[in-house]
Amino acid sequence: MPSASVLEQKKQIVASVADRINNSVAGVIVDYKGISVADDTALRKELREAGVEYTVVKNTLIRFAIAGTPLEGMSDVLEGTSAIATSAEDYTAAARILNKYAEDHENFKIKAGYLDGEVIDMDKIISLAKLPSRETLLSMVANVFSAPIAGFARAVQAIADKAEAPAEA
Repeated sequence: MPSASVLEQKKQIVASVADRINNSVAGVIVDYKGISVADDTALRKELREAGVEYTVVKNTLIRFAIAGTPLEGMSDVLEGTSAIATSAEDYTAAARILNKYAEDHENFKIKAGYLDGEVIDMDKIISLAKLPSRETLLSMVANVFSAPIAGFARAVQAIADKAEAPAEA
């Protein structure tokens, strides 16, 4: 039987993972086996820059963290090597980055994902991964809103230019 200090450490890890999951809008669990240290370092850097927290966690500890929650259905995929990526703000970042990485690395696989506290299937994870980043979406919306205003401003300027032009004799 493990010592009391080991059990306490594990309880703290479970509480930390559960807190991360509860405070995130989206997350993905992956099988990370077969990737090099250099690739893993580059992946972690990209995830960190996108505001995604990525850690390797024992399957049993993830199971305890999601027990009794709507995410308990992800327990089925918790075999082999597992890492969890969670995002507190960006719904697409974890899925987008990890899906791109999985496409480029044969052994790296996405196991499961969740969105707003509900397990989502692989099709939804792939669809989520194909969405542009939050910043890109916001700039697209801003362009849609500014286009009519810019067109109106150009029309007004054309009328003003025409009024100012000297009449030909």
